[in-house]
Amino acid sequence: MSDDTDSDTELEENYYTFLNLPKDATAEQINAAYRKLSRIYHPDKHMEGENKHKAEMLFNRTKKAYEVLSDPHKRAIYDSVGEKGLRTDGWELVHRTKTPAEIREEYQRLAEAAEDRKLLQSTNPRGNVTISVNATEVFSPYDDSEMPIVEVSSMSISQSIEAPITRRDTVIMSGNLLSTNGNGSGGFVVCGRRLLNKGWLELDLGAGNGLLMAAKGGRTLSPVLSVTGGTSLNFREHGVLPALFSTLSVQLDKHTIGSLTLNASSQSAMTTQIDRSNDKCAWSTSFVIGSPHIYFSIAYTHKMIENELKLKVAAKVGTFGFLAEYGAEKKVSKYSSVLAAVSIGVPTGVILKFKIVRSQQTYVFPIHLSEDIVPAAVFYATVTPVIVWFLVKKSIIDPMLAERKNIENEKIKRNNEQRMNLRRQEAAAAVDLMTHTYERIVNEEIERGGIIIAHATYGCLEKNGNFRADACIDVKIPLQCLVKDGSLILYNSSKSDLPGFYDPCIGENKVLRFEYLYNNRPNLVEIQDVDGVRLPR
Repeated sequence: MSDDTDSDTELEENYYTFLNLPKDATAEQINAAYRKLSRIYHPDKHMEGENKHKAEMLFNRTKKAYEVLSDPHKRAIYDSVGEKGLRTDGWELVHRTKTPAEIREEYQRLAEAAEDRKLLQSTNPRGNVTISVNATEVFSPYDDSEMPIVEVSSMSISQSIEAPITRRDTVIMSGNLLSTNGNGSGGFVVCGRRLLNKGWLELDLGAGNGLLMAAKGGRTLSPVLSVTGGTSLNFREHGVLPALFSTLSVQLDKHTIGSLTLNASSQSAMTTQIDRSNDKCAWSTSFVIGSPHIYFSIAYTHKMIENELKLKVAAKVGTFGFLAEYGAEKKVSKYSSVLAAVSIGVPTGVILKFKIVRSQQTYVFPIHLSEDIVPAAVFYATVTPVIVWFLVKKSIIDPMLAERKNIENEKIKRNNEQRMNLRRQEAAAAVDLMTHTYERIVNEEIERGGIIIAHATYGCLEKNGNFRADACIDVKIPLQCLVKDGSLILYNSSKSDLPGFYDPCIGENKVLRFEYLYNNRPNLVEIQDVDGVRLPR
């Protein structure tokens, strides 16, 4: 389930966190945060040799964060693509600390990856493999004395690639093979597509089940109205089969599209369809009047974005009978997802369908469990995917993701070793320079009965709830220096970029735990690394 492209392992500085600001901070808030840190780190306030060097280092970091966030143009770039977007030397993906040999190796790797991406984008390959399994004897055996026979009833493979000729012209080549109960067939189609002003035109030429010739096109008539249409001729052994189709689509509102399709062929039909989709759900309805069947269908998808999960239900009823389907689709990586669905209908019976999607390649496995609606088949079709997913997730996916995360963390540590050493030095220097500010804030808070930090630790926890000795730091002083006028505000971002903090365990889950007095009453707070807190509550 691993993804083909490596994630960027360079740690970037969070200017908002360093200044302890929210991402929607106003210019006044940015100026106030800059003035506060400048009073602590300005070199003119630390004239001794060692402290002056520390102050210059931290003041430059403060000044850099302020320059970016106070400039609307730089801030927009930073908010969009991070620190890399602010660099203009063209080597933003190569660490400046690398040796010449490492730079050449990195350049070669990036060049090869760019060529792979360019090839993939230019050819845009798409594939589909469908393997149908007949397992009806499991629930409806012909002979109880024999073992049920499970067999592959059909298999189909289709593939297509695109070959751009010019910016407006593209050649698309596609082919398919089908084998059913020992009988095979296939076809090959070459399409030439040209982009026109507000539209497109396509000519097809194919062979397989007779010679195929087709012409298709589409045009946008207005911002909310478009039309597509086409005609084809299929030259068979016993005659020519003509076909004609046309679709009119209307944008009904921001999330809804309606369409009317006319299809004149050996199985003519007229279809009315409405599709609506937003961030939380999607639904589609269609009504088809045609030969040989008339039917109505509706489908609903509930999107659980945080869990990367989609729950789907659908129903179809008409002159052919009825069909109901329910299932779930789970995203398992950046480019991969799996789907399991149960179909119950008359005359189709019970079908369990698995689908695996990897980038633009799709693998479908329909398993026909029963020709009739058998309760046992419905039960096992529903329960089996849940059990299989649980076993696969625990035995394969979770260990694989954990191993990938460990490899990624080690890679981040290696690539950022020098930078992390600098962060540790900056954090220690910041704590040294905060001494007078810390004492002043503590005295002010004692006088007003405000927030006094007694203990504060930041890092990774063991299973028993205690901090790992090698993966935590004392942040009592820097946390106290964030207290202002009897209140403490931390925003929803990693605390590792706060002044006096650093990341003691890269890539692992971290917490901030601290004890404090407020109105001389003890309190204990523990928050996750990216959670915010506002005290007093």
